[in-house]
Amino acid sequence: MSAPAAGAEPPILIAGAGVAGLTLALMLGRAGRPVTVIEKRTRVEEIGAGIQLSPNASRVLLSLGLGQALARAAGEPERLVVRRGIGAGRLTEMKLGRTMRDRFGAPYYVVHRGDLQTILLDAVRSLPQVRLVFGRGVVSADTEGDEAVVSVDAGAGPETHRGSALVGADGLWSRVAHAIGDHSEAEFSGYVAWRGLVPVDKAPPAFHKQETGLWLGPNAHVVHYPLRGGKLVNVVAVISDSNSEPGWSRPGDPALFQRRFRGWSPELKALFEAVGEWQVWSLFDRAPRERWVSGRVGLIGDAAHPLLPFLAQGGACAIEDAAILSARIAATPDDLPAALRAFETIRRPRAAALQNAGRANGRIYHMPEPLALARDFVMRRMGGEGLMNRYAWLYEWTPTA
Repeated sequence: MSAPAAGAEPPILIAGAGVAGLTLALMLGRAGRPVTVIEKRTRVEEIGAGIQLSPNASRVLLSLGLGQALARAAGEPERLVVRRGIGAGRLTEMKLGRTMRDRFGAPYYVVHRGDLQTILLDAVRSLPQVRLVFGRGVVSADTEGDEAVVSVDAGAGPETHRGSALVGADGLWSRVAHAIGDHSEAEFSGYVAWRGLVPVDKAPPAFHKQETGLWLGPNAHVVHYPLRGGKLVNVVAVISDSNSEPGWSRPGDPALFQRRFRGWSPELKALFEAVGEWQVWSLFDRAPRERWVSGRVGLIGDAAHPLLPFLAQGGACAIEDAAILSARIAATPDDLPAALRAFETIRRPRAAALQNAGRANGRIYHMPEPLALARDFVMRRMGGEGLMNRYAWLYEWTPTA
């Protein structure tokens, strides 16, 4: 059993050491709050996955003093280029790089998810207020009086952890959600993501540029961008599919993938051929839970409101959540249930807007012909400046907004 020493302030418990959980732990620890992070994995790692950190997220991380670490690990593409997957016609181009910094006051980064989590984990480990407990999966949780109580499976036997509150940052399949009375299951979205990495010296020359590419086609789209100082090209293809196999990843069959993209741009297919190993995820989704808070237990990130990858805001939204929740805890440090309720009130409208915008993009990106012709016409007319204006509500967000 884990309990605070006599006279010590009880910790805030965080279930999950992903981007949401580590960012929250860092913020709370920096504010002097004791924190215990409980993670079911034995170590934090992400293989073969990039993440985009738009200005709404990067400004939060910079405020935490992570600028130098991010500058070493992350890249700043100069532009986003949108093309047709079949025919490779250019639809529009939106400036990133310096333009994003000038307009929104923070960079638009792309970074390997494992590198981001390492940066966050190193920062958290430097804080004596934060305790990290790995290899413990949440079994059950509840509020008992002025405590949150969590039972975990420690492998060798059960453990109980007690704290002043419990924050479930344990993802789409959250076990902490059961403590707020939500036992609903996520539903298959109809999309499957294929992810791979290509060493830049093995990628076709067209993909050596410091830019993000978005290719749109019938029932599929592809995103690619440089990682690790331009040494790697991150490739993500999302396909409308009926394969609803759950799980974080599984190996993908390159031959099956190539057949799926028969008829697409030859240069894009050459990039696919350079991918050494595909990892496949069936994407599951849910509407925002009816409630995110019960007593001293609350949910953040995908545990509360998962985002499909059509807006590149999953990680950013998790960072936003952490910023707002830590601010509400600082505002009412002696009333954590009130802080959790205020967090939900503030975040619910934006989370719903992000989910709706992402789902709309999915329909737009995957339009079949002839609807795609109308989409292409609109995107060309909108231009890069119009596209940036369309997403300004995302990028201009600040923790006080």
